[in-house]
Amino acid sequence: MRYGLKVVALGGGRGLHASLSALRLLTDEVTAVVTVADDGGSSGRLRRELGLLPPGDLRKALAALSGAGGSTWAPLFEHRFGGTGALAGHAIGNLVLAGLLEVLDDPVAALDEAARLLDVRGRVLPMCTEPLDIEADVVGLDEDVAAVRRIRGQVAVATTPGQVRRIRLHPAGEPDAAPAACPEAVKAVREADVVLLGPGSWFTSVLPHLLVPELHEAVVETAATRVVVLNLVPQPGETSGFSPERHLQVLCEHAPRLRVDAVIADADSVSIPDRLRRAAGALGARTWLDRVAAKGAPERHDPSALADSLRRALAEVRGT
Repeated sequence: MRYGLKVVALGGGRGLHASLSALRLLTDEVTAVVTVADDGGSSGRLRRELGLLPPGDLRKALAALSGAGGSTWAPLFEHRFGGTGALAGHAIGNLVLAGLLEVLDDPVAALDEAARLLDVRGRVLPMCTEPLDIEADVVGLDEDVAAVRRIRGQVAVATTPGQVRRIRLHPAGEPDAAPAACPEAVKAVREADVVLLGPGSWFTSVLPHLLVPELHEAVVETAATRVVVLNLVPQPGETSGFSPERHLQVLCEHAPRLRVDAVIADADSVSIPDRLRRAAGALGARTWLDRVAAKGAPERHDPSALADSLRRALAEVRGT
């Protein structure tokens, strides 16, 4: 059964790819709002060399929503060059997006053009139209385990051996400025029927959306049903040792006014369900515990299983 719901998914990387793969089984009206703070790999190289938005997470979102008409282009977008030359490690889609960003000089227009090329069902938008820098307060890196150190850069934050306590965002090279949201992304959130947060790297893909003031207000104020999908396993470095309920507590710490309608978690990943239900209840949410992990890959969501869980949760929360 497919719905005519307008759904906005917030995130980045593999987590957003998982949620988009599930959502496209439910509706064609999906908008992905993607983080733009990546500074590693092919994306980081293109960002540093050309001063453009890092294209990698945007590319993954486009690939997740590509339709049958993009059967040739979608796998080509994901192909990476081998060897040891200047192109080694670059995904073709990253280069195409970089070219579109330079030629059109408009990130939204560039992504819409790439979406036509890939026959995307839905839309992909950047969280902001300029690249961002992320920094985090981290403890556990010194002999004094309570000492706080500031770690800068998405890759450094995602891989720190310490415990991340809080993150901040700012435009690249402007540490005292607040990031400006992509207007189309704000509009999509405010007009959505459903807004989805997670799964994904909690501090570097999910929470950043709540640190962009206009986007934060849109997520808090929207009349949409708000759903949080929790990760299957803690991410080494970034959320090592985090329980499922700790993810929700951190979410609340970064967005105290945020209310949530539903929390979806994998039944096999939650050791103490009552604790998770209490943490979800503090956000105003009901909890759905389903088996949503892929068979043989407990760290990956199964799109069909996640779609079924979302369908049940939305039907009950929305009374449809």
